[in-house]
Amino acid sequence: MIDAENITYVIGGKHILANVHASFEAGRITTILGPNGAGKSTLLKCLTGAINPTEGRVLIDGRDLGEYTLDELARCRAVLSQATPISFPFTAHEIVAMGRNPYSNNESVARNSHIADEALKLVDAWHLRDRSFPTLSGGEQQRIQFARVITQIWETDGASLLLDEPTSALDLKHQHQLLDLVRDLCTARRLTVIIVMHDLNLAYHCTDNCYFIREGRIEGGGASRDLLTPKKIAEIFDLPEKYAAQRFGVSLPG
Repeated sequence: MIDAENITYVIGGKHILANVHASFEAGRITTILGPNGAGKSTLLKCLTGAINPTEGRVLIDGRDLGEYTLDELARCRAVLSQATPISFPFTAHEIVAMGRNPYSNNESVARNSHIADEALKLVDAWHLRDRSFPTLSGGEQQRIQFARVITQIWETDGASLLLDEPTSALDLKHQHQLLDLVRDLCTARRLTVIIVMHDLNLAYHCTDNCYFIREGRIEGGGASRDLLTPKKIAEIFDLPEKYAAQRFGVSLPG
């Protein structure tokens, strides 16, 4: 479980986040939604420890994030950022195996290589195993990077998985494959899963809870299927309600 307590982040005198309170439950997939520039990725970076909030704190399983060593964090949470550019000609397998670095002193090379291979199969990328990573398409690279992060918490029950736009470069088939895999891992391992998304239909069908964020402030949180309504979408994204309903594929009365 991850808790954000009164998170405020200020840079250059501008409040990017203001007094954010949010709880992310184990065994549940929670999405963070909102317009561009609302503070979604900044909040995720605060939750991962990539940046320190100006005020407030983040708790992982009731313990302050700042009390964890880097080694402890590497074993209890994995993060997929929006952009992870790699220009060196590592193979796809080598990229995925990097997720096992926190265990290099405790597990054999053969064991870590086997886990990397299993992760490649899970993300439908076994056929890319020996390909040079920079030569892959954007969607293929995204699947490889996702395989890397799940190897990092492969054997850790109750870990956290934080994903920033994990389906942005994927085709329809692989979007649903990836989110089905996230669901299976979340349920089997009681993971705390947090996903920043833009696709409202995917959020509606593939997540349990959601938080809307607008201008750095939380504007509602709860069950995704209760909150993702044309009325709320129109409010958050500053759209006419009928247009929001059309974009979301929902019929409005009248």
